[in-house]
Amino acid sequence: MPGDDLRSLEPAKLQAPVARLLRPLVRLLIRSGITFPMLTELLRELYVNVAEYDFALRGKEQTDSRVSLLTGIHRKEVRRLRGAGAPVNVVPATVSQTSRILARWLADPEFTDGGGHPLPLPRTGEPSQPSFERLVASVTRDVRPRAVLDEWLDRKLVVIDDQDRAVLAEAAYVPRGGDDQQLYYLGRNLHDHIAAAVANVETQSPQFLERAVHYDGLTKELAEQLQQRSREVAMQALQKLNREAHAASDGVPLGRWRWNFGVYVYSEEITPPASAGESTKSNDGETGT
Repeated sequence: MPGDDLRSLEPAKLQAPVARLLRPLVRLLIRSGITFPMLTELLRELYVNVAEYDFALRGKEQTDSRVSLLTGIHRKEVRRLRGAGAPVNVVPATVSQTSRILARWLADPEFTDGGGHPLPLPRTGEPSQPSFERLVASVTRDVRPRAVLDEWLDRKLVVIDDQDRAVLAEAAYVPRGGDDQQLYYLGRNLHDHIAAAVANVETQSPQFLERAVHYDGLTKELAEQLQQRSREVAMQALQKLNREAHAASDGVPLGRWRWNFGVYVYSEEITPPASAGESTKSNDGETGT
């Protein structure tokens, strides 16, 4: 059962790391107008939902009293909230279609060159020849290829070259800031990252790879240089794994499992305390849970 290995972990030990991981989220919530009472109601529903389903005893009915004991929420509130369900995370249709079409363009040998780079695609072509129309039709017939192309041109995902071919401008789907697609990935990617880290904390042998390379005491110029280089390396890894996953899953019957490989890059200026001495560099290398 989730959390059984954590019974000996003192709640106080979790307060500092939880406060740190929640700080940027709280900043986003305040900026977006989600007040503390609104967040409290959401957390109350989520606490009840997780206790009801994730902490049920095998072969026994989960009672209001046990959910109340696990969560600290009064039984009357538990009775009111049970069955409300956890927040639903539905994949927006545009995200699903765009991601699948891009993934195929970046991975399928029919639409890539010998080096694995996406080919410039004519808008239409012979049935046996690669084209943007054929690319879209290989993924979905629910939307017209022309509509997809117009949308991608507007989002600057593609450009049209002097031979009237669609050329991929972005090697990944990058939603516009603050739109529904970006908010979907906010929830999905952070969920999976935190879920992997929590799973590793809950077990004696870490189950998932969750590592980072981090250096302190850098100049702004060096931090920017490392950020740019890490973006290049990360994109290479993402594209390579996309090609391998596409080849491995092509033609395989549908299953019930999902897999996610993500990379993040972050840098910020650290203001030292007034009493701090000379800044020192920390060559921490690879670390994580």
